[in-house]
Amino acid sequence: MHSLIRQIKKTYGMAKPHERKTVLHNFASLSVLQAITYVLPVLILPYLFRVIGPEKFGLIAFAQAFAQYFMILTDYGFSISATKEISLCQHDRAEVNKVFSSVMTMKIVLAIVSLVLLSCAVYFIPKFRNDWMVYMLSFGAVLGNTLFPVWFFQGTEKMKYIADLNIAGGILTVLCILFSVHGPEDYLMVPLITSCVGLITGIWGQYIAFKKLGVSFRFPGYTNLRRQVTAGWDIFISIVAINAYTTTRIFAVGLLTNNATTGFYSIAEKLAGLCQTFPLASFSQALFPRLSKIFQKSKTRAYEFMQRIQLITINISLICLPLIFVFAHPIIKAIFGGDYPETVLSFRLLLVSVLFISSNAFRVQFLLIAGKTHLYSRIHVVMAMIGLPVIFLLIDAFSYMGAAIATIVIEAGIFTVTYATVRRLKLS
Repeated sequence: MHSLIRQIKKTYGMAKPHERKTVLHNFASLSVLQAITYVLPVLILPYLFRVIGPEKFGLIAFAQAFAQYFMILTDYGFSISATKEISLCQHDRAEVNKVFSSVMTMKIVLAIVSLVLLSCAVYFIPKFRNDWMVYMLSFGAVLGNTLFPVWFFQGTEKMKYIADLNIAGGILTVLCILFSVHGPEDYLMVPLITSCVGLITGIWGQYIAFKKLGVSFRFPGYTNLRRQVTAGWDIFISIVAINAYTTTRIFAVGLLTNNATTGFYSIAEKLAGLCQTFPLASFSQALFPRLSKIFQKSKTRAYEFMQRIQLITINISLICLPLIFVFAHPIIKAIFGGDYPETVLSFRLLLVSVLFISSNAFRVQFLLIAGKTHLYSRIHVVMAMIGLPVIFLLIDAFSYMGAAIATIVIEAGIFTVTYATVRRLKLS
C-alpha cells in the first residue's frame, strides 16, 4: 500500500500544475458520471429482475445487446479520432466547426442506415419479428447516442457537461421506471423510457454545444466527410472487432440458450462492467486529450507518464478485484435478494478478464495517442477472428459459462500482444 501511494505521488509530480488541474477536474466530473450511470442501473436491476421476471429481463438485455451493434455503427471511430482532432484544434473555431459538422453529418447518415437494417431484421427474421416492438423501442437509445456529442465535450475537455446530462438522464430513467413498471405486462416501458431519456439528453447536448460552446453547423463538403471517415476507419474496425467478442457474448447467450439464462448472465456482465469501468474509464477519458498534447511535445515523457499510470492501475486492481471475487456471492445476494449460482459463477470468471483489461487499458490508449491505429486495429481484428468462434463454441459446450471463459482467453491474448507491441514501440 505504501509503495502504491509513492507511485501515485511520483506520477502526480510528473504532470505540470495546469495539466493536473484539468485532468483532475475532468476525472472528478467523469467519476461522478460513472458512479451515477453505473450505480443507478445496478440499483434498479434488482427491481426490474423481480418485477418483470428473468425471461422478460433477458429479452430486454438481448434487445439492448442487439441495439449496441447500431451504436457501434453510428459511433464509427469518431469517439477516438474526432476527440483527438478536436483536442488539437480546440482554439481554432473555424476548424472545430468544420470537424463538428462533418462528424455529426456522418453520424446521422449512419443512424438512417441503422434504422433500415433494423427494420429489415425485424421483418425478415422470425426471432426478431416475434418481439419486434422491443427492438424498435430500443432503437431510440441509438438515436439519442447519435445526437449526444460526447466526443466533442471530451475533445474540448468540457467533461462536466457529459456528467451533468448523464446524471440527469440516469435519475430520470430510474424515477420513470419506478413509477411506470409494476409487473411483467409493463416490460415494454423499459426500452421506451430508456429511449425517450436518451433522445432528451442527446438533444440537450446539441443545445449546449451550439448555445454555450458556440459551435455552428455548416453542411460539409465531400472532402471533409471523406477525411473524417478515413481518420476513423481503423478505429471503427477495431471497435467492431472488440464488440465482436464483448457485446456478442450476451447476444450469443441469447441465441444459443433462452431468455431466462440470458437474464442471469447479463446481470454478471453488468456487475463486471461496473468493476471494469468505474473509475478506470473516467480517468482514461479524462487523460486521453491531455496525454495526446503531451505526446505532441515529448514522446518520451508521454510514454513514461503512461507507464506510471498503468502500474498504479494494476496495483489497485490487484487489491480490489480479489476482494470482490471472494465476496461475489454475498454481494449478488444482497443486491438481488436471492441465490443465483449462474450469476455468481459468471461474475467471478468475468472478474479475471477485468484484471487483464485494467492491466492493459493505458497501453491500448498509448497506441492510439502514438498514431498507431493500424496496430490497434490489427490486434483487435485478429483477436475477434479467433475469439468470435471461440465464444460460440464454448457457449454451445458450457452454456453461459462458456461466454465468461471465452472472455478470459480473449482478454489474456490481447494483453499479451499489446504488451509486446508497446514495448517494441518504445525500443524502436
